[in-house]
Amino acid sequence: MTLEDLGYNDKLEKLRNENNLKEFEIGRVISEHKERYIVKTEKGEFEAEITGNLRFSSKSREDFPAVGDWVAITIHDSDFSIIHSILPRFSVISRQDVGKFGEIQIIATNIDYALLMQAADRDFNINRLERYLTICNSSKVSPIIVLTKIDLIDEHRTFEILEKIKARINNVPIIAISNESQDGYDKIKAIIEKGKTYCMLGSSGVGKSTLLNNLSGKSIMKTDTISHSTNKGKHITSHRELIILENGGILVDNPGMREVGIADSTSGLEITFDMIIRLSQNCKFKDCTHTNEIGCSVIEAVEKGEIDRASYENYLKLKREKAHFESSVVERRKKDKEFGKMVKNYKKDINRKK
Repeated sequence: MTLEDLGYNDKLEKLRNENNLKEFEIGRVISEHKERYIVKTEKGEFEAEITGNLRFSSKSREDFPAVGDWVAITIHDSDFSIIHSILPRFSVISRQDVGKFGEIQIIATNIDYALLMQAADRDFNINRLERYLTICNSSKVSPIIVLTKIDLIDEHRTFEILEKIKARINNVPIIAISNESQDGYDKIKAIIEKGKTYCMLGSSGVGKSTLLNNLSGKSIMKTDTISHSTNKGKHITSHRELIILENGGILVDNPGMREVGIADSTSGLEITFDMIIRLSQNCKFKDCTHTNEIGCSVIEAVEKGEIDRASYENYLKLKREKAHFESSVVERRKKDKEFGKMVKNYKKDINRKK
């Protein structure tokens, strides 16, 4: 296997040279287990850990390796290698770290396309789709909506769902599939290109791992039969893993995510809800919140039916969430700075006493 098979290209080689990493082996992180990493190189797969220098120079968990990263390593043997550096990332899919105040959790890096997966039966939730879209738009990743389990509903219901998605979400490809009959698989296979990396995002039981197994032609991830009480596949990816498919495409399987808090510090929200943003330019007040102001073009469009009310309400919810997260980040950084000052002053006092 070559580095090109893993997605390596001329841009990455240029970054390797610019960062003076020619003396190291280059590999890609294909899985992570509690700060132990499996790195795939031209020489094989190696278990690795990060150097103390990389650990102590990291400002947060975002600076640690993640699945999809290209890393410079020194190989000692198959059970012990050292990661010295991470090549600059061209995309990062992340979310708010569940239960950790103002912190970000990286889902995967260096992703070209995200497959936003929802089951057509009980799992379908268009608000969640807009949430995933916002994550993609802020991550510089191209989204593709995949509607799974269409074998569990009739054709009329499938058509209704597809039309509902198109009414709220523009310019994003939508593919409807059945993992049982493999209807729609020709369309999925057509979008997967050699050397490109795809990440599957969705709740547990939507069929991510069954899709991966079917596309790879072998049973990579364990799946259970569908529960008759919930119509959900019981399956259990507990970690992220990068898999190379037979056609040369690269696919990252993720654990199902119950909570997908957006950590958007760019314009992801604005891209997802571009129509609302365009209309807001016509609002009477520059600082219009689009909630109760007189002369608000967005509220007017909602009342006229030009903007879907549910989409508008979802926008306001995500906007509040983004603002809350940003304030949490500022507060956490302030606390970290104060703690750093306290440690520095303590060291000064110790040195004086000496």
